Amino acid sequence: MGGMAGLEGMEQPRPRSEAAAAHGECPGVDGEATPAPVGPAPAAPDLVGDPTLGEVRLPSRPQSARTARRLTAAILLKQWTLSPQLAEHAVLLVSELVGNAVRHTGARTFGLRILRRRGWIRVEVRDPSRGLPCLMPVQAMDVSGRGLFLVDKLSDRWGVDLLPRGKTTWFEVRVNDR
Repeated sequence: MGGMAGLEGMEQPRPRSEAAAAHGECPGVDGEATPAPVGPAPAAPDLVGDPTLGEVRLPSRPQSARTARRLTAAILLKQWTLSPQLAEHAVLLVSELVGNAVRHTGARTFGLRILRRRGWIRVEVRDPSRGLPCLMPVQAMDVSGRGLFLVDKLSDRWGVDLLPRGKTTWFEVRVNDR
């Protein structure tokens, strides 16, 4: 199943036709692809907070994407001992969601939360803007606008929950629980 940005709780089944992805007639708010390999020195959650215990607030600056990537890698690899490939995908996707929050919301801070339940991980980025991100069609030579395309392709489902003040953009990935 795949989720597409929309109203709280709305999801769209996967697979979707190319025409469904082409409904990007609103201004693009997805960010550039910023692949970030899972590095050997992830940030320790105790330095900025543990997003598995509650929302971690980070400043809305480009440098915060690095912190979010390192937190995600530390949790998925060290705390939950998930596969390196899954961690690499999650790190890339959290970078995209954080990039969107930093570039397109005008917020001073954003929130990061990482949740695990049986068979799934969920990563959430909360910001004060109620502007919905748009999944834009992507061409082979595009140098920007691939963020939500990557989220759509690499996650099992994703979406946006509107809040009274802002929104939470999230993605979920299946995991094999032992």
